[in-house]
Amino acid sequence: MSNQNPMQAARASLLALDYPQSLGVYDDYLGAQRAVDYLSDNEFPVQNCMIVGTDLKQVERVTARLTWGRVIGSGVASGAWIGLLIGLLLSVFDANSNKAAVIFGGIVFGAVFGVVYAAIGYSMSQGRRDFTSVSTIVATRYEVLVEHKFAQQGREMLEKLDSGLQGPRL
Repeated sequence: MSNQNPMQAARASLLALDYPQSLGVYDDYLGAQRAVDYLSDNEFPVQNCMIVGTDLKQVERVTARLTWGRVIGSGVASGAWIGLLIGLLLSVFDANSNKAAVIFGGIVFGAVFGVVYAAIGYSMSQGRRDFTSVSTIVATRYEVLVEHKFAQQGREMLEKLDSGLQGPRL
């Protein structure tokens, strides 16, 4: 019995080829996209193609040094937003209260809670990660795959395109 729901199964079938073969490997996505676009412009059945990012790596960009001031500031800001949301919800459902006081109280309570929560988290890190960053997963190579019955036709068409093709892998 499968745990996959029908939507996941439909999406997976859209991303699958029966017997994929490589038309080429490119150093960047634009090269692979250019190859598929060239095939499309020349009436190749591109619905039988896939661009697959391979050799994945995680790239992390350090954005700032983390200090107590930054920790407390971000704790106040995030806590105040959550407090505002809670204050708004409470003021909507309580018709007898002073709405401004409920909202303001939510903001203050949220800010205090945010500072406490952020300070505890930062102090528990014990200086092991004193910076903020953003990260993403990127592919270092892109491979154009096609159904086996169109592979030879696709290779012949791409030979006419000067795209930096490293060559197909079988």
